[in-house]
Amino acid sequence: MSADPYRSYGYLNPGVDFPAFELAPEFNRVPLYAGELSPADRSRAARLLRDNIVISLHDHPVRFPDDMRQTPEYNRTGRQHTAFAGLLASGMTVVFDNMMDGTACVTGNAPWRWSDIITDLGMRQADIAHQSDVIVIRTSADIDYAHRAGKVGLLFGLEAATPIENEIDRLDVLYGLGLRQIGIAYSDSNSLGSGLNEATDGGLTAFGRRAVARMNQLGLAIDISHSSDRTGVDVCAVSERPVFMTHAGARAVWDTPRMKSDDVLCAVAETGGVIGMSAAPHTTLSHAHPRHDILSVMDHFQYCLDLVGIEHVAFGPDTLYGDHVGLHTVFGHLLKFGAAASGGPSFEKVDYVDGLENPTENFGNICGWLVQHGFSDSEIAAVLGGNILRALDRIWPQP
Repeated sequence: MSADPYRSYGYLNPGVDFPAFELAPEFNRVPLYAGELSPADRSRAARLLRDNIVISLHDHPVRFPDDMRQTPEYNRTGRQHTAFAGLLASGMTVVFDNMMDGTACVTGNAPWRWSDIITDLGMRQADIAHQSDVIVIRTSADIDYAHRAGKVGLLFGLEAATPIENEIDRLDVLYGLGLRQIGIAYSDSNSLGSGLNEATDGGLTAFGRRAVARMNQLGLAIDISHSSDRTGVDVCAVSERPVFMTHAGARAVWDTPRMKSDDVLCAVAETGGVIGMSAAPHTTLSHAHPRHDILSVMDHFQYCLDLVGIEHVAFGPDTLYGDHVGLHTVFGHLLKFGAAASGGPSFEKVDYVDGLENPTENFGNICGWLVQHGFSDSEIAAVLGGNILRALDRIWPQP
């Protein structure tokens, strides 16, 4: 890791051209996961991680303030610091990166609005343009190149389409500026449909149906992770392309509104889409493993695999470089169903999710678990990234 925490902005001076914050470390913020692998399993897992295209359906590959209470101020600078060293050590080929959209960015008293999204998208790409290890992903060919060249690709998206308001052509603008994935709603409802916070589930609106059609025409991958159940099913019914659930889990495993019903999970699979397992703290718990760690998450993975088949499951851990539990505390008033959902089963709180704490460690530990539990090389390749690639080839325009 570079000794300079601001090396991502080599063309600007921290504290002069932009406000400087003390940022969380990219490595060793918490103890390494102690899962035991035999030498043979460790070697096989390392080979599979190296040889296959590995895609996270949802992570935040940026460094947050070491003091999470500074996050709103940090976000408002418009400059999140990409964790270049951490990404290069992760084994990932591509990360679906939803930038600063979500939580307070699309709801609340000072939401991240249209002009903020454009600024964010431009600033992040200016950052990436001043180094050579990480590239922007816009096509399937870009993913192939990243894998062959040993680079990491960021695929930009939004957790919700809220900032387009009722202007459908803004989808075209976002696509033209490099966006390739977009959510319908982030927990609260918007002009497209209901979010999972709503007591009354209104489903997809008429405008939402037109927006889904435009997303299909453009080649914008659609995400329903934070949408209501009815909205998710409606999206799957009207979309002509595969639909993603980039970061969630199964309500049958852990009964909270943040998790998804079997009907929604099956609807995603019926589109040819993919379900990404989340690991945000205190979300994908299980009764077998109520202390949240990688084993809890894998209980959701196994359930979804049995329900819809291995070709429709993958991982969107939803991790970041910093104190994720602290972030939930800062934004607790906006995360009603994001962390410990009211009315859900009781559980033991943790300071971090052991084994899936940050983007650097996620897929090494996931791959190790898959090897330990008897999955074949082809099955592992599918859930590490092959399933997502197959769906993207049907979503994105092909030359």
